[in-house]
Amino acid sequence: MSRASAKIGTLGSAFYFVEGTRAKGQELGLGTLGFYVLGRGGVLGDVEAPVVQSAFGYFEPGFIRTQWERGRAIVQPRVAAREYFHCCAELGRAKLAGLDGLESLCEALEAVNRAADPAGLALYAGLSAEPLVEDLPGRALQLVAVLREFRGSAHLVAVVAQLLEPRIAHYIRRPEMFAAFGWPEDQVPEVTDEHRQQLAAADDLTDRIVGRAYGVLAPAQVGYLLDGLDAMEQALAA
Repeated sequence: MSRASAKIGTLGSAFYFVEGTRAKGQELGLGTLGFYVLGRGGVLGDVEAPVVQSAFGYFEPGFIRTQWERGRAIVQPRVAAREYFHCCAELGRAKLAGLDGLESLCEALEAVNRAADPAGLALYAGLSAEPLVEDLPGRALQLVAVLREFRGSAHLVAVVAQLLEPRIAHYIRRPEMFAAFGWPEDQVPEVTDEHRQQLAAADDLTDRIVGRAYGVLAPAQVGYLLDGLDAMEQALAA
């Protein structure tokens, strides 16, 4: 299910920085980055910054601490999380209304979500416990966002299991985003062949972790999932 996972990874974050989400962040007094950190991390509850950093994994700790502590002084974390998830539903409603196959897509996504084991996957466990909206366009994108956290949380576990520092894994995968995650230039790692091998092993382990949940799908459901994600991708890009 690598094709589905790749699309879910992209589509599940589609609402993060769109105009509607940014506007809600400004309305709440959090700003764009503050809403991102408090909105995603708020499913963990009103916890200390190191707890959030442990779940996010790839960010510079001071960056998370600053955004989290500033944000939680303005809005309760669980409130911010639910507003953030609502922004996800709103984008789905705006872009996916009238899309064919949404009911079958939601059924497939929900089957995977039910089969997923949240053990050790903090962000996924938190977001998957949030209530989903009833309408299909909003629900479909929310489910994709939930399964994005599933794979993302599983990948962080896999990276740590390979004894690879998340900072290095992040730099290998997305060097152009290193500074955006709060890391200064003097923290740019020297990447070795061993690091790359560890990341490849982590990718394989991630596929095996999440693959068990996707394995519950019948062949027809796999088709509904892939076709639905393709259609969602086109609709969100329009």
